Amino acid sequence: MSLDNVKNILLILSGKGGVGKSSITTQLALSLSLAGHSVGILDIDLTGPSIPRLLGIESAKVKQAPGGWLPVEVHPSQILPPAPAPTFPTVSSSTPSNGTSNGTDHASPPNSTTITNGNRTDNESATTPTTNDTPQSQPQPKIGSLHAMSLAFLLTTRSSAIVWRGPKKTAMVRQFLTSVLWPPLDYLLIDTPPGTSDEHIALAETLLKSVSPSPPTHSTNPRQEQQLSGALIVTTPQAIAISDVRKELNFCAKVGVKVVGVVENMSGYVCECCGVGTNLFSKGGGEVMSGEFAVRFLGRVPLDGQWGRLVEEGRRPVYGGVVKKVGERDGGGESVHDGTDNDNDNDDDDPMGIVNERDAEGNGGGPDDEETETDEQRREEGLLVDKYRSCSLRPLFEDIARKVVETVENGTAVTVGGAS
Repeated sequence: MSLDNVKNILLILSGKGGVGKSSITTQLALSLSLAGHSVGILDIDLTGPSIPRLLGIESAKVKQAPGGWLPVEVHPSQILPPAPAPTFPTVSSSTPSNGTSNGTDHASPPNSTTITNGNRTDNESATTPTTNDTPQSQPQPKIGSLHAMSLAFLLTTRSSAIVWRGPKKTAMVRQFLTSVLWPPLDYLLIDTPPGTSDEHIALAETLLKSVSPSPPTHSTNPRQEQQLSGALIVTTPQAIAISDVRKELNFCAKVGVKVVGVVENMSGYVCECCGVGTNLFSKGGGEVMSGEFAVRFLGRVPLDGQWGRLVEEGRRPVYGGVVKKVGERDGGGESVHDGTDNDNDNDDDDPMGIVNERDAEGNGGGPDDEETETDEQRREEGLLVDKYRSCSLRPLFEDIARKVVETVENGTAVTVGGAS
């Protein structure tokens, strides 16, 4: 079977669409790679595959080999050059590193996600990001390789629609699980579509029947660890999302998949201009749900516009730039920044290139804009994993990845009971 080289399989699940499963999968994969683990991503969101776009490899094609498909290499194992001095504040998930006997982290109250700038910590509002001048002189560790497989690699164009009924979806999922020739991997992250339907049933049935009862390599841990390590549940804080995500936890209970933990995504937004934090979608719902099911709460992930710019345009995140306030005008009388991406002004008086940077790339709809380049041609050169080190979310996902590894290696993923 093609999973013979995989030590641990982790499902990324959510009963709700639009909560950011693919973004969480990508950042967890990058963080595990930066920690030295070899990682693979299998995208089984057949009708809406987004992993290739997030990784910046949409134009890649899958190669055929005797016995199956070869996944696309995102980056090999290597030593990265020293990272630039970070310009972001330290983001804390506000959960302790040690789990309790039932796998639950007793975190601080829902409004206590902190953003630390220097020595100041404010649990209610964020501080303005400033540059950390600590030199990055320590030796750089070797990162792990990253590979990916998605149906998007097999489509003729990005806009090709997949119009399949359940049986064909089921067959495709099973083919992905049996016909992809993965290199030796520490972790295989499987990014799933929302819901609990055909893809999820085929995935659970195939994995539970076919995976090895123990790791493919010898482990010093006396516990016979399952190759299917469990599921990571992604939610957003608001009640309407929680009500759907609870169904995914009940799904795990019914099919016998253990739960590694819960991540609360889109938990707050910090303005890059003034540093003011806002809870756009409430806060704390994921932590409350994890307590109800007695599973580990892994942390909260705020919205970060620079992460979006990194995956869309390939730009290394930069924080602390001066952005003109709402209503402030240039000599031409037009508002430079009105809170949207629709302004058409040039950036002559913006030497840092922060204002209207999207317009300069041909995305703002200005009179001289021409759609002559593909997204990948417009991307800045360099490895995504290297540029991700400058993202404010990186320290937070470093902590989440550490908790995931800790839970998997200690065998403390939880078999949940159904909840109403």
